[in-house]
Amino acid sequence: MSAGDQTYIQALAFGLDPAWRRLSDDERHEDGCRFAEAYVAGELESVRSVAYSSVGLEPGVDLLLWRMAPSVDALEATAAGLLRAGLGRWLTVRHSLIGRIGPSQYVRKPTDQEQSLFSGERSRYLVVYPFTKSTDWYLLSKEARQGVMNEHMRVGHEYPTIRQALAYSFGLDSQEFVVAYETDDLVAFGDLVRALRSTESRRSTVSDTPILLGIHRPIDEILSMLGAS
Repeated sequence: MSAGDQTYIQALAFGLDPAWRRLSDDERHEDGCRFAEAYVAGELESVRSVAYSSVGLEPGVDLLLWRMAPSVDALEATAAGLLRAGLGRWLTVRHSLIGRIGPSQYVRKPTDQEQSLFSGERSRYLVVYPFTKSTDWYLLSKEARQGVMNEHMRVGHEYPTIRQALAYSFGLDSQEFVVAYETDDLVAFGDLVRALRSTESRRSTVSDTPILLGIHRPIDEILSMLGAS
């Protein structure tokens, strides 16, 4: 992949100032319309966004955007547009996780279950979190790391309805990876996480929090839930 042919992803989590809900119905409606327009305008700037609600699910987070763009410049410009448009003026960025999509060292040919980004139908739930491995992990031989990851991937393939995306954050953000899962079944996802806890790969985990959970909804529906209608 050339320097001019890149794909960057971002999990962008916003929190809404509670004072906004005390504005008049007309003011909130107008703010919602302006924000929706800015959201659509982002698509015209080659930034693909999928909206998720986290109202009452994540402390301080009401709206979670899963975004993809050809550059971090595009991610920044469209985020700025959202934050100055209507409802956006009342939003605070609570979390921002940025990564770059690249070929895996451990997977020769990714399946549809892996590298699930924005193709096909979206699942009901998105779970996304930052991930960092230990120094000892990188000092292992390539063969040792491949063996550990083979076990990790084998467990993941036992849950074919759960799709995963992995992005590299080296040099871009505080974490080393951004990991995202899509699923319609949170019970199955919980079982997968528990199963992965008992694999050898868990020994190399330094941090994998905060975990952000969102429910996929059209942006107009989320704005209505927030009180913009």
